[in-house]
Amino acid sequence: MRALLLVCLSAGCLAQRPQPCTSPPLMTGSLSVSTQNEKLGAFAKYTYDALGQRIRLREFGSYDNKTFHLDVLLLYRKGVMYKISYRNHTCYKKRLNRDFHPLAIPKDASLVGQVVLGSSSGPGQGVLVNTWTGQLQMRNKTAKYMSTVTEFGCVPVTTLFHTTRAGWMVTSFFNNVIGLSDPQQLIPPSFCKDAKLEKDEGEDPATFYSLF
Repeated sequence: MRALLLVCLSAGCLAQRPQPCTSPPLMTGSLSVSTQNEKLGAFAKYTYDALGQRIRLREFGSYDNKTFHLDVLLLYRKGVMYKISYRNHTCYKKRLNRDFHPLAIPKDASLVGQVVLGSSSGPGQGVLVNTWTGQLQMRNKTAKYMSTVTEFGCVPVTTLFHTTRAGWMVTSFFNNVIGLSDPQQLIPPSFCKDAKLEKDEGEDPATFYSLF
């Protein structure tokens, strides 16, 4: 009987161990980004559609001591990116040479630990989260990451991302909402209809959309 009880308790502990997960396919929210070298600091509102492989980012921040505002629509299936200006009613269309990677914890990630953000003293005072770490292969280079997501729902909280070129990049998600609050954000505005594909002139300041 004792042996059977021990086996049952062990199985229960294994069942409760956090597992790598995938974030909700449709989300809306905000995020902040900063880099170790202090060249980039930005805030953005995002609309995320993993089903259609579409992302909209409306952001403002500072890069290399210069402020910027950027409104981009990333359409991975079509391989294009729109830089949109509602003030000037202009739209620039560029090739998007990136693969779409859904927000998820890779299956080979290692669990760092599980903690409560806030307080566990009373209902609604804290959020149970899991932190994972690992490495990703990106275009002949290796990147390190450490990601924290909620235990229930796998909603992203923070991600630390490191490459030898850029150093550490910290992304914090907040005001996340499951679903698309405004699906029209993922459709190019009418004045983008006649936009012609332009040549790529290099990286934009907000390279953090590679995080997605």
